[in-house]
Amino acid sequence: MRIADMDWRMVEDWVRNDERAILPIGSTEQHAGLSLMTDAILAERVSVEAAEPLGVPVFPAIPFGLAPYFQAYPGSVTLRVETLCAVVRDVLDSMKRSGFRRIMIVNGHGGNQPAAALAQEWMMDNPDCRVRFHDWWKAPKTMAQVQQFDRVASHGSWLENFPWTRLASTPADEVKEMVDTDRLKTLPPFETRNLIEDGNFGGRSQRPDAEMLKIWEVAVAETRALLETW
Repeated sequence: MRIADMDWRMVEDWVRNDERAILPIGSTEQHAGLSLMTDAILAERVSVEAAEPLGVPVFPAIPFGLAPYFQAYPGSVTLRVETLCAVVRDVLDSMKRSGFRRIMIVNGHGGNQPAAALAQEWMMDNPDCRVRFHDWWKAPKTMAQVQQFDRVASHGSWLENFPWTRLASTPADEVKEMVDTDRLKTLPPFETRNLIEDGNFGGRSQRPDAEMLKIWEVAVAETRALLETW
C-alpha cells in the first residue's frame, strides 16, 4: 500500500504487527527518448505492485540520485554522494522512529550504489534493524529473463522502455552500437554527451510490449518473494 493512501493511524496500526516497509530510490536524468523520471517511476511501480497483496507500506520514491555524468543534458539532476547518503540516512531514521525495522530499499538507478554502503553503515548503528538493498532490474531471475530476449541491454535502451516510461515523442525502434563504457567512465559531462549523443548507451531502443510485460512480471514476483521470505 502506498503511504500516500494511508494516514498516521493506519501506519501506527500496521507496525504493531509488522515491521516491513519499502523505500524506492531512483534518479531524474536523461534516458534518451524516455521519461527523465524513468528510474524513479520503475522503482516505485515495481515496489507498489510487489507489496500490494502483502499490504506492506511503500514510501514515495526519492526522485534524485547520483548522475553527475549527465549534467550536460537539460533536466538531469544530481545529488552529491554525501547528500544522497545524508538523505537516505535521515529517511531511515524517520522510518525507524515510526516503528519500521525491516526496510527494503528498491533501487532503480545504478549510480546509487553508495546508498547501499550507507545502509550497511546504518545497520551498524542500528543493530535492531535490517535493510535490504535491492537493484530490481539486475536481480538474478529478472536479468535472466532480460538476457533471454536480448543480451544487449543498456541505459536508455529497450531495457527501460516500458509503456509507463514511454513518451509521445519516444522514437520508433532503432539500433545503436554499444558505447565504450570504460571510456565513458573517464569523461566529464559535456564529453559524455558528445560520445553518447541521444543518451542511449547502445542496443535496440524498444522491444515488443509482450516481452517487456514478461520481464516486468518476473521483476515484480522476484521483488515480492524477497519481501515475503524476509
